[in-house]
Amino acid sequence: SFTMNMYLFVYDLMQFCGHSWIFTNMIIRFMTFGKDSLADTFYSIGLVMRLCQLFSVLEILHILIGIDKSRLLPRFLQIMERIIVLFVVINSQEEVQGKYVVCVLFFLWNLLDVVRYTYNMLARMGIYYLPLTWLNFSLCIPLYPLSVLAKGFAICVSLPYFESFGTYSIKLPFPFTFSIYFPYVLKMYLLVLFTGMCFIIQNLFYERTAHLGTGNIKNKRS
Repeated sequence: SFTMNMYLFVYDLMQFCGHSWIFTNMIIRFMTFGKDSLADTFYSIGLVMRLCQLFSVLEILHILIGIDKSRLLPRFLQIMERIIVLFVVINSQEEVQGKYVVCVLFFLWNLLDVVRYTYNMLARMGIYYLPLTWLNFSLCIPLYPLSVLAKGFAICVSLPYFESFGTYSIKLPFPFTFSIYFPYVLKMYLLVLFTGMCFIIQNLFYERTAHLGTGNIKNKRS
């Protein structure tokens, strides 16, 4: 148990460092270059962002093997949403990478993750600060729907490029008559994205109630 707890602490620490670097870099660049910094957000921090999101897949494994008590399906959906939008939509279309929506999306993701991994690190050591606990389980409720809207907008912006370049669209040769037109796949995924949002928001309220209930707050204060 101690070994697993230390492993989770190191994992949270690495994610905190990565997301803090991204978040700080975005703020400094915006303060230095203004709106000009928004267009090349992906080029300046995209590599670290991709690494952090790839590492986040480990959180699914943590739940499966039982060292993390979070609910599997909501966490799986949140992670896969980011993986799909970041690697399939943004990373594959260079024209999308310079859009302002990418900067907005990265800002929302990293703001949420800096708070979440800070809370997780302290929780591994049995330290609970009520303001941080409240922020961790409250901030995600308004910001997560905003991030879903940004994801949806990024997908809509990418559709013309997927249509023009035929990226990921597959047409099987004769005698098969089956083909996959990827813009249609993305449009169907938009429905899944917004349907899943309702389920995840419900889970976020459940977690907030579970952690910020009167009894839990008294126990953490003591």
